[in-house]
Amino acid sequence: MNPTRETYVELQTAYEHFNRFLFGDSLPVCLITLQREKRTYGYFSPKRFVSKDGKTTDEIAMNPAYFAICPPEEIMQTLVHEMAHLWQFHFGKPGRGRYHNREWADKMEGLGLMPSSTGKPDGARTGDKMSDYIIEGGLFEGVCRDLLTQNFRISWADRFPAKDRVQAAIEEGEIDEVAEDLSSWGVEIGEGGELVIDAEQKQSRAKFTCSSCGANAWGKPSLNLICGDCDQPLSANG
Repeated sequence: MNPTRETYVELQTAYEHFNRFLFGDSLPVCLITLQREKRTYGYFSPKRFVSKDGKTTDEIAMNPAYFAICPPEEIMQTLVHEMAHLWQFHFGKPGRGRYHNREWADKMEGLGLMPSSTGKPDGARTGDKMSDYIIEGGLFEGVCRDLLTQNFRISWADRFPAKDRVQAAIEEGEIDEVAEDLSSWGVEIGEGGELVIDAEQKQSRAKFTCSSCGANAWGKPSLNLICGDCDQPLSANG
């Protein structure tokens, strides 16, 4: 097992698959990296790397903090989103700064991903900070399905998933679905939405309660605690 080779072979395989079936093999090679930027699924940076002989290459960065908490098709959405930026840099006219302009939006829609500032049908198609959602029956849906049925997978993920995604799932009532995705990576969601890493070891911290006044304390399950006000032992309850 070589985690570096395994991770980057998988990402390169996905890049080549989408380049072939969504972009007609028109995109140049680039350097795919893993970067942890808060609240950022990924980004494109043109001509970010240079070689000693003077060659340059673009960067597509992917955030591994979302790999465990997002379904694989959503990770692939991010990759294609950034590939659309790469396409526009080489063959179109990018907007100023971080602005996602109409040309980029039209390209995304043609690929089968609907641009949206909210990631939902109520969002704007253009703007500085953009997300997208899969168009049912669109090109991306079928091409992505073909990739995922070829035994493709993301084998490695950040052990500490993005907290903003957990909080968003709680607010939108989707925490059960997210919890199911995380459980396959050995991560559980505890009370209040906190992440419990290595679920089999979650009993390393227990809650103690005084039977008289209801005061609470937390600590190792083996502790013997006494309430200072009631002089009563605290019972561990998980």
